[in-house]
Amino acid sequence: MKNAFDNNLYVKIQSRKIRERISMFSKLYLEFGGKIFDDLHAGRVLPGFDVNVKTKLLKELKDQLEVIVCVNANDLANNKIRLDLNLTYDMETLRLVQSLRKEGILVSSIVITLYEGQPSADTFKRKLELMGERVYIHRPTKGYPHDVETVVSDQGYGANPFVETSRPLVVVTAPGGGSGKLATCLSQLYHEKKMGVNAGFAKYESFPVWNLPLNHPVNTAYMAATADLNDYNLIDSYHLSATGEVAVTYNRDHEVFPIINSILTQISGRQVYASPTEMGVNMIASAIIDDQAVREASKQEIIRRYYKELCEYKQGRADISVVERLKRLMSNAEISPTLRPVVAAAKEKGEKSGCNAVALSLPDGSIVTGRDNSAMNAAASAVLNGIKKMGGVRDSIKLIPTSAITPIIKLRRDVWKSKRRWLSLEEALIALSISVVSNPLAEECFPYLKQLQGCEAHSTVILEDHEMQIFRKMGINLTCEPEYSFTKK
Repeated sequence: MKNAFDNNLYVKIQSRKIRERISMFSKLYLEFGGKIFDDLHAGRVLPGFDVNVKTKLLKELKDQLEVIVCVNANDLANNKIRLDLNLTYDMETLRLVQSLRKEGILVSSIVITLYEGQPSADTFKRKLELMGERVYIHRPTKGYPHDVETVVSDQGYGANPFVETSRPLVVVTAPGGGSGKLATCLSQLYHEKKMGVNAGFAKYESFPVWNLPLNHPVNTAYMAATADLNDYNLIDSYHLSATGEVAVTYNRDHEVFPIINSILTQISGRQVYASPTEMGVNMIASAIIDDQAVREASKQEIIRRYYKELCEYKQGRADISVVERLKRLMSNAEISPTLRPVVAAAKEKGEKSGCNAVALSLPDGSIVTGRDNSAMNAAASAVLNGIKKMGGVRDSIKLIPTSAITPIIKLRRDVWKSKRRWLSLEEALIALSISVVSNPLAEECFPYLKQLQGCEAHSTVILEDHEMQIFRKMGINLTCEPEYSFTKK
């Protein structure tokens, strides 16, 4: 896929913009939306985007900043999972803290928000403290959102303990949305004001992109990604009224702005921002170097989101209204699944073979397919066929000898008591890695696995979760038809 994003330019412009915002105050609390590490959505809609570029941005500012990580006590109680990594929020919080510190970035505190005595939050707090972490407990804010007088008082934000900080930029982040970042920032502002500190607040959200058109596919892809939340983009009427400039925001920021503006004004004694757009710091559009490539990549992401929700609905995990909303988004953007070539290729292979099938695009744009067979499933067949083609190996040649397959099947049959007699994708890749030792062709093809990152794949049936995880780890963008496998397990 064509490189369409300049990461170095983005870090340069974005860090400069943040420094400008810091200079407006003695201390800036920056609500950091989206994912600091592994921002896979941005990587898919912005070809060439480094999914960890925000880490580079923080490292650029690390001498000025420290990080507060928030986690919602309700998310801990509900064992909420970050789906793209299959990590619960407590584990993702720990991973986030440790990963930031490995980059030399100061993480000073962890705040457990919306605490109301949840036992899981108590357990997590004890665990963190035994690890030497500084942990704070914040409860729901009394009076929020409408009783501003109570919110901005010792009974509201003042009831939360003040989180000790020492640097001019405080980044407030979390393992996911709804983690209480905003409330933590505003609580801190209240305490700072009482201590005579001129502290300010700003938001850093990657999407929607405020200075791209409302109907740009990047912004439509954001709506597709949040279809289950019923979010939608709109023109920031406050910004248009104040500046005459058209800017894009999304409904929740737009709806809550009068409340946040009132709270900020009450704390600061003056109006700081005229619109949600002014409150934000997002220069992502400035680093797009190929708009057409970004448009095409974003359209593909919309289709992927559509298939994801179709499968979620088929499995009883999503409402039909989410699927219908994605259909409307695609219709309005004049997008259909036919724009995804691997879909037709997988269906054709499935119809001809009478088996489950997977189609996989390769870096040169060509497509290979695989089907269930006696040795391995369709996913494994497609991936092995792909690296064979990339390595110039004839399709009839086997990369994995029977001697490597048989012990795995015997283990499954005799020890695990499984009736399945063929290899999964993960098992096939393990067998391939073992075969490298004795098979020169396997050794030659094995490195091509890395080149499949960013490629597209489609399955004629819903794959099992562990298969989907392998595709994610390989960086292959997989979609599935909303059908169950007809192969007996």
